[in-house]
Amino acid sequence: MVWKELLSTTTFCVHHSRTSCLIRISSHALSKTSWHRFYCSQLLDQIKKTSAENQSLLSNLEIMGVDIKMARKRQPGILKKMITHEESLRKFLQSKGASKETIASIISRYPRAITRTYEHLLEKWDIWQTILKTDLQVLKIVERSPESFFRSGDIDNLEENITFLSSLGLTPKDLSQLLAKAPRTFSNRAELNKQMVDFLQDLCISLGGESPQEFVKQVIIKNIFILIRSTKRLKANIEFLQSTLKLEDKEFLFWIQGNGVDVLDLCNTYIKRNHKSAQKKLLSLGCSEVEIRRFISSYPSILYLSTKNFIDKIDFLTEIGIAKDQILENPRVLEVSIDTLKIRTKDLSEIDYDYQSFGIGILVLSQTRYRDKLEKLCNSR
Repeated sequence: MVWKELLSTTTFCVHHSRTSCLIRISSHALSKTSWHRFYCSQLLDQIKKTSAENQSLLSNLEIMGVDIKMARKRQPGILKKMITHEESLRKFLQSKGASKETIASIISRYPRAITRTYEHLLEKWDIWQTILKTDLQVLKIVERSPESFFRSGDIDNLEENITFLSSLGLTPKDLSQLLAKAPRTFSNRAELNKQMVDFLQDLCISLGGESPQEFVKQVIIKNIFILIRSTKRLKANIEFLQSTLKLEDKEFLFWIQGNGVDVLDLCNTYIKRNHKSAQKKLLSLGCSEVEIRRFISSYPSILYLSTKNFIDKIDFLTEIGIAKDQILENPRVLEVSIDTLKIRTKDLSEIDYDYQSFGIGILVLSQTRYRDKLEKLCNSR
C-alpha cells in the first residue's frame, strides 16, 4: 500500500513537473510570438507608410541632397503627392543665386516649397523684391525662414497686406524691416493684421490718446513682431502690466510707446513668472513696492530675464559689495552676462576699484571701452 501511494505521488510530481515545464514553454512561446507579431505589425505599418509615398519624388529629392527624414518629420503628407514641382523650384532658386546646399536645406525644412509652381514663385518673388530691392536680400530671408515665403499661395492676400501696412504710414524701409525680421506678417491673413491694428487703435483711444494711427505706427516700428502675435496675448499682457505698474492712463500710453513696447508680445505666463521672482528677490533686499514698480517701468527688459539668471546676477553683485540702490539706478548691469561680470569684477578687484566711489557704470561698457578704461585706471595708480 505504501509503495502504491509512493508510486502514485511520484507519478503526480513527474506529471506536474512536465505540465509546469510545458506551461513555461508555452508562455515563453506565446510571449515571443506576441513580440514577433508586434514587431511585424510595426514593420508593416512603416512599409505601408513609405510605400504610400511617391517613390519617384523621393528619388528626385535624394538626388537633390534633401534630408528625407527631416522632410518626412516636418510635412509627411507632401511626400505622398503625385504632382510636385521640385525641379522647377530648383531651377528658380538657382537663377536667384541659391546654392545646391541652400536649396536642399530649404526643402528639408519646409517640404511644401515643392508644391509651388514656377509662375507662382516668380510672381511672389517680384512682389517681395519691390520691398527688398535685390535678389540677395530676398534669398537671405527665404533661406532663413522658408515658411514665410512658401506657406501661403495667396498672392492677393500678400498684396492686400502690403497695401494695408503702407496705409498706416509705414515707409518702404519699415516694410523691409518687417519682411526681413518678421516675414510671417505678410503671409498672415490680412484680416488678422487688421484686427491687431484695430485693437491697438482702440487701446490708444481708451488710454486718452489723440492720434491712434500714429500710435499704431510707432508700436509696429519699435516692435516688429507685434503683428504676428494674438490680440488675446496682447490684451492679457496689457491688463497685467497696467495693474502691476499702477501708471495713470496717459503715463501707461507713453510707456507702451517707449520703454514697454518690447515686452508687450511676450508670453503672458513668462511675464508673470519673471515679474513675481524679480519682485520677491528685490523685496528680500529691502526694496519697497514703489521702488520695484519704478525699477520695472524704467527697465522692463528685466521681464526678459529668467528667474535663475536674474537671481544669480543680483546675488553675485551684492556679494561683491555693490549696493541694491546702485543696481536700481543702473539696471543695464543686468544685461551683462554673469561670466563677463565675473571677469570684470576680478580685474577691478586687483586694482582695488571702489564701486561706492566710482560707480558700477564700468561694468556695462563695451569691451573696447572697458579695456581702455581699465588701462587708464591701471596707469593712474
